[in-house]
Amino acid sequence: MAKPRTPAEKAAPKPRSRGEEELLPSGSVRVKVYAGLDQVTKTRLYLTETVKPGPDQKKLVKQAKTRLLNEIDEQRNPKTRATLGQLIERHLEVADIAESTRRDYESKYRLHIAPHLGSLPLTKLGDAEALDSLYATMRRCSKHCTKRQRLIDHRTEKAGHLCDEHRDQPCKPPNPDGCRSCRRACKSHVCVPLADNTIRTIHWIISGALARGVKWKWISRNPAEQADKPSMPTPNPRPPSAAEAARLINAAYAISVDWGEFIFSKATTGNRRGEHCALQWKHLEDPEDTDEAAVIDVHQALAKAPGGGWAIKDTKTHQHRRTVLDPETRLMLQERYRRKQAEAAALGATLRRTAYIFSPEPDGVAPLKPDTATQKFARMASRLGIDAELKNWRAYHATELITAGADINVVASRLGHGGGGSTTLKSYTAYHAERSQRAAGAMVVRMPARPAVRSEPESDKSAKILSLPRADAEEREPYRQIADDLRGAILCGFVGAGAPLPPMKTLAERYGVAVSTAHRAVALLVEAGLVTASRGVRATVVAQPRGR
Repeated sequence: MAKPRTPAEKAAPKPRSRGEEELLPSGSVRVKVYAGLDQVTKTRLYLTETVKPGPDQKKLVKQAKTRLLNEIDEQRNPKTRATLGQLIERHLEVADIAESTRRDYESKYRLHIAPHLGSLPLTKLGDAEALDSLYATMRRCSKHCTKRQRLIDHRTEKAGHLCDEHRDQPCKPPNPDGCRSCRRACKSHVCVPLADNTIRTIHWIISGALARGVKWKWISRNPAEQADKPSMPTPNPRPPSAAEAARLINAAYAISVDWGEFIFSKATTGNRRGEHCALQWKHLEDPEDTDEAAVIDVHQALAKAPGGGWAIKDTKTHQHRRTVLDPETRLMLQERYRRKQAEAAALGATLRRTAYIFSPEPDGVAPLKPDTATQKFARMASRLGIDAELKNWRAYHATELITAGADINVVASRLGHGGGGSTTLKSYTAYHAERSQRAAGAMVVRMPARPAVRSEPESDKSAKILSLPRADAEEREPYRQIADDLRGAILCGFVGAGAPLPPMKTLAERYGVAVSTAHRAVALLVEAGLVTASRGVRATVVAQPRGR
């Protein structure tokens, strides 16, 4: 029997039902649940969901209300009506990133995020479906076109331009090779996918903003963590070959000595373009010192300033490194220092230690702009018919060092890579592997014999295989070791056809065995058909059959 309620319990107000249901003119029911105050606007925030009419509408309304209440109770609901665009813009304002990186992020946000997801409320972002759809569209077309759209790829962004400059009738069919108007005409849109690396950057912009939104309590979780971002592109450095490097350097010196010295030193130091343009004479310990181990400090770079122009900043990896110069580069910088001193003195100026090494000005007060260097090099390489960019000199420097046998940590130190050499190894894996494989050439000297097949007459379908006996890996007899070493020297060409083998006494002394053991080794070579020997005559290498 139920216990009767007390007068106080009867007088107490009934608990307020959480959530509201609103019947819409269309017959749908809007479920609305109070979720607290908006973290941005400080106004009341509601979670809503609309259920369409149907036989199970009452059941679906109850499920929707339960789902929204659970999100609030478990603190999984967004805390603001702010849009994704508002969050990203606020995030970029406070992010601790380089100014050039900020401009790049703002450009990608303006082109690829704001027009498509910028107005999407964080309350509607939900799971990673919206982000996956955006990434899939960018992988198909960089302009986010749809199949029903008929876009035009305009040759310029200027309004009022002529898409077709033909004065009379246009060419049919178009003749871009022979007609300037056809070549300049705006073309029908052709979908070009956005690079995977660009999509990854866009993903990190969104993910970083959402992570900050979680920190600021704008949202409860980061949906970008479940999105499928493109994998990291495999590094593919394209350094110029030695012949191309020589042509480029010679062409640079033919343009001017200053430009040739810039390109030559860029190749021998491996600096980034901003680092190389920011070098000052004070970074060289003593330009007039004849020390063979001259060192140059690299701890700053040129970057575009927010208001335009260029400004000094830290290096990309925020590392200060000291690069040892080779004698040729050291001599070149010494000659350049004396020449610049004379040029400044002729104009009544003084070349200070703070002057920029590769400045186009006589007194070195203004640095060479990185963009100017990049464009000038691109035009020079194009005239030579070489597919190369200014940044390729950095790859050239790295690959030449790796191929020459330099330790990967030394290469990483000169390039200013972080990660203890892991970045360098990932970027130049192919060249490091090539150097390692070159060492395999010595393996033929130590390998056991390869069977030699001698063809019999056609009537005999069988083939007779003659070879040196294989050495046991655990117990190798001395005469077999001698035979294998001699066989390796013969097959790799170290001992050519017609050359005599060392005397038996010499072989015995070298391997510390009896003369009879050396005779047994040579007997194996004779049996294999590699040498000929007779009494009183030194064993001689015979000409090897092709394919041996």
